[in-house]
Amino acid sequence: MKRIYVNEKWCLGCHLCEYYCAYANSNESDMVKALKNIKIRPKIKIEELNGVTSAVSCRHCNEPYCVKGCISGALSINEGVINIDKNKCIGCFTCVLSCPYGAIEPDEDGVVDKCELCMKNSFGSPQCVKGCPNNAIVYEERG
Repeated sequence: MKRIYVNEKWCLGCHLCEYYCAYANSNESDMVKALKNIKIRPKIKIEELNGVTSAVSCRHCNEPYCVKGCISGALSINEGVINIDKNKCIGCFTCVLSCPYGAIEPDEDGVVDKCELCMKNSFGSPQCVKGCPNNAIVYEERG
């Protein structure tokens, strides 16, 4: 299965992946309209530790603790992608606590949000990869 991988050595910490992610999940056809004068809520985050920057997002684990811990059944795996059914989410945030990567966050609606590899929007492939100017983020299958 294809997954997102990050090479920290190439990450510039520019945050463009966050903007492309927020745009891809905005349901807008124009990036300026989607992002101007709003606080963006990307599903990928740039983190810095000891001078090293890296993009952090859902790793779509083979044995996901978040899915196992979801008491409402809102998280499921479909062809290797961990998806959220926001109608089933009760906002208990067990998945937030279960994720060892910190890739699941509470949404402003009281439910959770995470990367779904842009499979539920009109792009169909991760836009954070497209937006990375240094190719530090890749979407590929590895053995």
